[in-house]
Amino acid sequence: MRVLVAGWPSFLHGEATAGDVLAMEAVRRALAGEGIGCDLAWSPVFRPDGLDLDRADPDDYTHLVFACGPLHGGQVEDLHRRFAGCRRVAVGVSVIDPDDPAVTGFDAVLARDTPAAVPRHDLSALPETPSVPVVGIVLAPGQDEYGARGRHGQIEGELTEWLSGRECARLPLDTRLDPRDWRLFTTAAELESALRRLDLVVTTRLHGLVLALKNGVPALAVDPVGGGAKVTAQARAWSWPAVVTTSERDEPPYLDTAELDRWWRWGLSAEAAGSAPGPLRSEALMEEFLDVLGAR
Repeated sequence: MRVLVAGWPSFLHGEATAGDVLAMEAVRRALAGEGIGCDLAWSPVFRPDGLDLDRADPDDYTHLVFACGPLHGGQVEDLHRRFAGCRRVAVGVSVIDPDDPAVTGFDAVLARDTPAAVPRHDLSALPETPSVPVVGIVLAPGQDEYGARGRHGQIEGELTEWLSGRECARLPLDTRLDPRDWRLFTTAAELESALRRLDLVVTTRLHGLVLALKNGVPALAVDPVGGGAKVTAQARAWSWPAVVTTSERDEPPYLDTAELDRWWRWGLSAEAAGSAPGPLRSEALMEEFLDVLGAR
């Protein structure tokens, strides 16, 4: 017996959701527990280094298992034609129309939900997954006041490409407040409440750095202005070491990925977590302001 496990993440024009992928992994784990060999088929868009479903040879398998998602559509029907010589089983799927050829083509269907039947747990609840760092990403838009020194677009491109290779849960956050847009926070308290739950903040914004440190969260700050500007200055004010200053050279790349890697490792360390200072108790600038104003 050898099994090919497929699902919607296997199709070139399908969709890979976390639940679908976890369900396929649950099937693999169950088969491995019984000593049964299996392969998982992936879309080359989702996992270019995986087994491409279109390249999988049906003669190499005795069984085809389709895991998770709804059973409908031409892509599922094509599997029946292509793997006609295999015993075909669907598991953990949604059946909308029991008479759909995409459904009736299977030798057995173990549905999570189907008309007039008691629903079953979704398979994505089975595999345990490791925890990864939760990292907030706070990026600054272009700031014209810095003229040619401003490299915001280029820095964002280099930084986000680097971030895509880090194993973490990335949460894009915006310091802009707007009660009209549900995607944005309405109050600063909402933003800061989210920040407190993070392991690290990666930011090109001054307030991304400041509000992370204020809330006891380490920050990896990248100054998007050539030679450094307000982000670098604020890092100095806090005596915070994890700041990367953008190169002043005329051509990219402007960021040193080795330096980013070094500060990434430090930012996720216990030392960094213990170094994030928390809210200020007093500030000399405010004292000076009150004196200048004649308020006391």
